[in-house]
Formats: sequence, structure tokens, C-alpha cells
Amino acid sequence: MTVRTGFGLFLTARVVSWAGSTVTAVALPVLLYQRTGSASLSGLLTALEALPYLVLGLPAGALADRWDRRRTMTWCSWSSAVLIAAIPAASALGLLTTAQLLLTGPAVSAVFVFFDAAAFGALATLVGRDGLARATGRMMSASTLIGLLGPSAAGVLVASLAPPTAITLDALSYAAAALLLAQLPLVPRTRARTGAPVRDTFADIAEGLRYIRRHPLIRPLTLLGIGNSFTEGAVVGLIVVTAVRTFGMAPDDERIGLFWAAAALGALAAATALPRLQKTVPLGWITLGGLAANTVFLACWAASPGLVTGLAALACWQSANALVSLNGIVIRQQITPEHLQGRVNTTARMIAWGGQPLGAAVSGLLADAAGVRTALLTACLGALLSLSAGLATPLRRREVTTEREVNTEKDNHAARAQH
Repeated sequence: MTVRTGFGLFLTARVVSWAGSTVTAVALPVLLYQRTGSASLSGLLTALEALPYLVLGLPAGALADRWDRRRTMTWCSWSSAVLIAAIPAASALGLLTTAQLLLTGPAVSAVFVFFDAAAFGALATLVGRDGLARATGRMMSASTLIGLLGPSAAGVLVASLAPPTAITLDALSYAAAALLLAQLPLVPRTRARTGAPVRDTFADIAEGLRYIRRHPLIRPLTLLGIGNSFTEGAVVGLIVVTAVRTFGMAPDDERIGLFWAAAALGALAAATALPRLQKTVPLGWITLGGLAANTVFLACWAASPGLVTGLAALACWQSANALVSLNGIVIRQQITPEHLQGRVNTTARMIAWGGQPLGAAVSGLLADAAGVRTALLTACLGALLSLSAGLATPLRRREVTTEREVNTEKDNHAARAQH
């Protein structure tokens, strides 16, 4: 089997799984809100789904480097299929509970952490280092297309089939992905060691943390991401609640999928604009400007009087939110030395995403106590606090990190490591 065929199988499996997951992304919160009518529980679901990556990211990365990657991805896909299929099965038997809905999301997210860790290494093996950029670009294009078209189609499916039945499609997609992944041309890996001492694992994690803490650019970009992710948790956790209470939709209205599609369009706009912005605008200003725009467009989303203006505000907010996240990710990848890439990027992602579960939980409680608009306007404080803190850091300066400065930073760190 050729490299092209192997990557084709991998990409097909991911596309099938992404398409199925889009259905559950719409159907699960709709089903929960239909059963409970609670904004607090809607926010709690989003918070719980965000927690596994924060808790399991570091150990999952270490374990996935020792395990057989094809087997790990295959079994993770089968596990997700079983977890998802349990929802329509319980519904058909009259046994479905709110607790099951709240636990299924984080359980699938926990499995995904291990899948994701294995997938990073598997992709590099399938396409080689030289093919990573092109392969990643193709995957991002496919993911973006699904993000644009999938939610609207999912909204129609949820409205016409009922949420439990629609979720069945996601279970089938995981099963199909598992069958495809089992055929990947990945040679079973021979481990150089059967297990690393716990103290060595902690030492590796500590080294990544020290690098983030000491770096004058990566440290503020990472910490400012907390406020950015706080607003993300609030918005995503209340999408269904906002659709029902602000725009007067039924919980199973097929138009609800348009909100996820608008968010995907905003993320695509940010990804498209970022390369040009990084060539013409100081890197710190991109983050600070994104945080300012996040605040403005989140307020517009909270105050939108109608569906069209709401979709436009949501797309603009997501573009600003994604711009902050992507700018931090790209800068970390450019500056961080090769031997620290995994630890620094994983650790920084976990720190920056730390605000998401808090934002989802707090906004859900506020929406029930004081209304959706109040909850969303309060969430603006997350971006405002990050913006205020960012103005007191080197990010406000005009200097741009050039390629020469990036290479100098890498050389300096390598020299310090040798000594």
C-alpha cells in the first residue's frame, strides 16, 4: 500500500468521523435542552466536554508515544461508537436519563484525547516530514468544509428524525472510521523502552512549563488565551439556549444548525487572514486587536435583535476568537525549539483552554438567574481582562518577531541546553 493510499484512508476516516460528530454537536445539546429546559445544564455539558483535554492531554501524549498508534486510533473509534450508540439505544428502551447525556459528551472527549495524541504521530509516519504541510492543509480544508455545511444539514436531520435517531448516524460514522483506520499501513512500533519513570515524565513536563514561563512572547500569549477561551465556553455553551430564548426558536428548529455554520465561517475567515496579517501587523497587536474585537462582537451577539444580525455577529465574534487562538499557536510553533515542540504546545494549549469550562459553567448559571443577554455580556469581561493585562506586556510594542529572531531564539536555547 502506497503512502498516498495510506493517507487517503486516514483522511477518509477523519472526514467520515467529523461529519458524524457534527450531527452530535447539534443533536446532543438540543436533546439535553428539550429534556431539561436548563441553561445551567447546557453550560455544564460544554464545560464537561472541555475538561478531558485539560486533564488528560499530557499523560495521553506520553502513553500514545509508547502504544501502537493504529490500534490506539481503531479502539478509540470503536469506543466512541459504543458510547454514542448508547444514547439512541437507551432512548428506544425508555431508559435515557439526563445524567447519561451529561456524561456521554465528556466520555467521548476523553477517548478523543488519546485518539488525537496517536493521530499526530500516525500522520507524520504516513506522509513523512516533508508531506506534513500539504497533508495538514488538505485535512484543514476538509474539516472547514464540513464545518460550513455539516451543522445546517445536522439541524435538518435533528428536526426531521428526532435527536436520538440523528445521533445514531454519529455512532455509525465512528464504526466506519474504525474499519478504515484498521487498514492503515502502519508498522507495529517497537518501543525503545517499556516504560519511563514517573519522575522523568514530570521532569519533561516541568521543562515545558519553564520554557513557557520564561519566554517573553509565549508566556503572555498563552495566559491571555484564558480570557479568550472563557468567552468561547460561554458562547458555545449557550448557542441552543440563545436560539430558543433570544430568537424564539423551538429547541429542535432546523435553523439552529445555522449558528454552528456561521461560527465555522468566522473561523475560516480568521485562518485565511492570519498569514497576511502576520506579515504586515505586529504579532502582539494581532492578539490585542483580536481580544478587543472579541469583546465588541460578543456584545453585538448578546444584543442582536434578529436572526440575520445574530448570525453575522456570531461569525464576526468567532473570527476574532479564532484569530487570537491561531496567532498564539503559530507563534509557538515558529519559536519553540524542535525537542520541546510537543510539550510546549500541549502544555500551552491546556493552559490557554483553561477558561473554556469555567466560561461555559458560569454563563449557564447566569443565563438561568439573570437572562441570556446578561450572561453573554458578563462573558465579555473575560476578553476585556485579557486585553487589559495584554496592554501591560511586551505585546503592545511594535516589534515583529522576524525569522532571524526566531532562529536566534532557537540557537540560544540550544546553547543553554548544551551547557
